[in-house]
Amino acid sequence: MTRTPQGTPAADALQGAITAISAAGCETPRLDAEVLLASVLGVGRERLITDRELTVAGPAVRAYQDAVRRRAVLREPVAYITGRRAFRHLELKADRRALVPRPETELLVECGLRLPAGAAVLDLCTGSGAVALALKAERPDLRLTGSDISEPALELARENARELGLDVSWVVADLLEGLPDEFDAVLVNPPYVAESERASLAPEILRHEPPGALFAGPDGMAVIERLAAQLGPRARVGTVAIEVGLGQAERTAGLLSDAGFPGLRYEVDLAGITRVVVGERKGYEHGS
Repeated sequence: MTRTPQGTPAADALQGAITAISAAGCETPRLDAEVLLASVLGVGRERLITDRELTVAGPAVRAYQDAVRRRAVLREPVAYITGRRAFRHLELKADRRALVPRPETELLVECGLRLPAGAAVLDLCTGSGAVALALKAERPDLRLTGSDISEPALELARENARELGLDVSWVVADLLEGLPDEFDAVLVNPPYVAESERASLAPEILRHEPPGALFAGPDGMAVIERLAAQLGPRARVGTVAIEVGLGQAERTAGLLSDAGFPGLRYEVDLAGITRVVVGERKGYEHGS
C-alpha cells in the first residue's frame, strides 16, 4: 500500500480491504470494501471510482482498518458496521437489535401497495420497522401498525420512524395475542429457519443477528403454524402475506386455506424462490 504525507490513495486502501475480506470467505468482498470505505469517508460509493485524488488519512485510516477487521475477522454484517441499511427508497438505522432487512422482504411491501385506500395494516414481527415504514412512505393513506415481541427491536423501529418522520404506531405483542381485531391486512416476516439448519448458516447471521428473529422449531414452521391458528377467528383480516423459507410455501398455503383464506397466490424473489404466500378471504376486494 502506497502512503504519502497526504494519506493512502483510496484505490490502494480498497484493494487491501478486498483482499482481506475475500480471504475471509465473504461473498461480496468488493462491494463490502466499497461500502465500508464510503461510510468511513462520508462519501458516495461512486466517488471512490471517479475521484482519483481521494485518500484515506488521519483518523479514517484506523476507522477503516477497524471496519475491515470487523467484516473479515468477526464476519459482522456490513449493515451493523456502518449502522445503516437501504430498504426500497429508505435508508434505515441498523444494529443487532433486529435482523438486517433483506431485499426479498420488499415483496411484502409490494403486497401492501395493492391494498385498498385507507386500509389498516399490521406489520407483524416488524423488527427494524422496514416494511411498515416503507409502506407508509409509499402509501401514506394506509394506517400502519408495527408489532414485535422484542422491545429492543421496537425501539429501533421507533428510532427509524422518528428519523424518517413517518407516522406508524408501534406495539409489543406475541404475534396476534392481545391485539384487537381492527386490521384489514397482516404482513409478516416471521422467524422461519429450522433449528436443523443452524450449523449451515453464514457466520454473519449465526454470530450476529438475533436468534429469536430467525429460528422457529425443528422445521422452521412453528411460528407460522401459531399465526395461522390465530388468524382464523380474525374476521376483519381480508389479506395476509407471509414471508417463508425455501420449501415452506405449500404447507403455509394449506394452513392459510384451513384458516379461512381460500384465495391464495405466491410471490417469487429474484433467486426464483417462492418467498411470500398471500391469502385472501373469499369476497375480499384488494387493489389492482
